[in-house]
Amino acid sequence: MSIQISRAELDIMNILWAEADLAASDVHARLAGQKDWTDRTVKTLLARLAEKGAVTTTQDGRRYLYRPAITEAAYKRRAARQFVDRVFSGRAAPLVAHLADSEGLTPEDISELETLLEALKK
Repeated sequence: MSIQISRAELDIMNILWAEADLAASDVHARLAGQKDWTDRTVKTLLARLAEKGAVTTTQDGRRYLYRPAITEAAYKRRAARQFVDRVFSGRAAPLVAHLADSEGLTPEDISELETLLEALKK
């Protein structure tokens, strides 16, 4: 199943991937200083994520606790694949070439790519 997560929803997911079983008020508190969102906005985003199947809920007294239903690694893998498929016709090499041409690769990135390529050749 392909779950589409908006940028705002991804901000919520990042909080839950770091620490699961949080109430909406906990998520709101962790976003304080980063986002100018009301508690209601956070609850709406959490409800959307639950409806999409990206998070699960458990009742804890009068509140609900939220936990990711998908792993961060699985989401990133799928999102990266969709991006490469859509923008670069399914090929990763043009993506890397584009990043290199636009100075989007740091020396550290290049070193990591070299290490990865060497490992893939074995």
